[in-house]
Amino acid sequence: MGASRSDSDRRIGRRALLLGGAAAAVGTAVLAREELSHLWWRLPGVEKPRTPGAVDFRGAQWLAASPANYRRADRPADYSIDRVVVHVTQGGFASAVKAFQDPDHKAAAHYIVRKDGHVTQMIRELDVAFHAGNREYNERSVGIEHEGFVEDRSSFTDAMYASSARLAAGICRRYGIPVDREHIIGHVEVPGTDHTDPGRYWDWDRYMGLVRSVKTTKS
Repeated sequence: MGASRSDSDRRIGRRALLLGGAAAAVGTAVLAREELSHLWWRLPGVEKPRTPGAVDFRGAQWLAASPANYRRADRPADYSIDRVVVHVTQGGFASAVKAFQDPDHKAAAHYIVRKDGHVTQMIRELDVAFHAGNREYNERSVGIEHEGFVEDRSSFTDAMYASSARLAAGICRRYGIPVDREHIIGHVEVPGTDHTDPGRYWDWDRYMGLVRSVKTTKS
């Protein structure tokens, strides 16, 4: 599956600072300052309001991932978002949803796009999903899974490309992300990953052209 099980940043919640003078409990003052700089929004009255079932992509279906598979955040206020990471599930839609709702899976992406173009959102974009297998990339990116298999060209349908392109274009508009291959990448391009998705049959030229077309039309 595109999202990676090995992601040490899921442990941040257990070692995060208590916002009232527990900086000494962390190993160094440098680490304390770094983590506090990303936790200010947890103070009473600061956290962004959250509406149950709200989605960031109009028309998406909400199915919540297990809280064990992402970290609550307040992006882009605490972490800037400058990447979209393209994944392939290596399985069917239902199996991907089941995995992302399993707390023992320890990984999930923000979105899943089905072969028929249907979009399901499982994690809010403001939160850090454990999808890339790299803490820094998780903090700065939105992950989009696509139903199918990397070695099956038929997995990537017209409806999937069109729907995913609309989704990616919307993400790029919201965060000012350039529509290029430096900022819209495959999971295989994330440093340190052992994944190969989206694979050789993913048509990057077609996909990027669709994303640019949608973004230009709606900008």
